[in-house]
Amino acid sequence: MAELKTKKTEASVEEFLNGVADETRRRDCFTLLDMMKKITRKEPKMWGASMVGLGEYEYKYASGRESVWFPIGFSPRKQDLTIYVVAGYERFPELMQKLGKYKTGKSCLYIKKLEDLDMKVLKQLLTEGYKALAGSKAKK
Repeated sequence: MAELKTKKTEASVEEFLNGVADETRRRDCFTLLDMMKKITRKEPKMWGASMVGLGEYEYKYASGRESVWFPIGFSPRKQDLTIYVVAGYERFPELMQKLGKYKTGKSCLYIKKLEDLDMKVLKQLLTEGYKALAGSKAKK
């Protein structure tokens, strides 16, 4: 079984975020970072070259292979700001209805800018998503 290519690194999160060219996206990233640090009480880490993750959890595939990932995080992609709630967004349908303007994948929330979202709802969503996995050994 292949090993995960994206791993936690020692690269500077602040340097990475300061390198985000779009001023609004950069500001949104620092706002998200502050919110996630308060929720998790963890220091952010770079995962690969472009993802910021907070916290860790271990999970096991049906094959028996184990890995480590972050419960919540984000990435300032070129097209969208991607917010990861690895527990999945489908477990929070009531919050998703109130959140605002977005698109989703299973664990990815794609937004253009934070002002498109209800920030109180986003904070609750991130808090619940973090609680769902933090400190647990999840099965995948």
